Amino acid sequence: MQLKLKPTEEDKERKKAGRLNPSRIRDHLANERTYLAWMRTGIALLGFGVVIVRLRAFQIPLVPRPGTGWKLGLVFSLVGLITVWLSTGHYFAVRRDIEEDTYEPTDRWVLLFSLAVMILGAGVIYFVFTTSLDPTSPIIAE
Repeated sequence: MQLKLKPTEEDKERKKAGRLNPSRIRDHLANERTYLAWMRTGIALLGFGVVIVRLRAFQIPLVPRPGTGWKLGLVFSLVGLITVWLSTGHYFAVRRDIEEDTYEPTDRWVLLFSLAVMILGAGVIYFVFTTSLDPTSPIIAE
């Protein structure tokens, strides 16, 4: 006859870990890759915003006022910062859901950032086609 011992904390933890999603590690690694992709996107948007603002430095100013390019660059930079902020929050929320085995994917992030990139792209197209080009500018090849 074998004596049954009271389950220890270690036994409880082992039993609890056995009930969790068996692909938990793979899910965490996929979550981290997604987070890093969002970070690259945010950094690219920030960089693109800086490039748009700095393009004016390469042109001979026809008018002494700053123009409107800096506004578009500022919007790109702000969207880049917001992307970094939201992706960090999303990473930790998904991490918690994976640990609790309650993760359900949402479409709102895809729709939100697709809309943001479409608006920014439209802003770039508008800016490119409404900005007058100076023939004496060193950027334009002759």
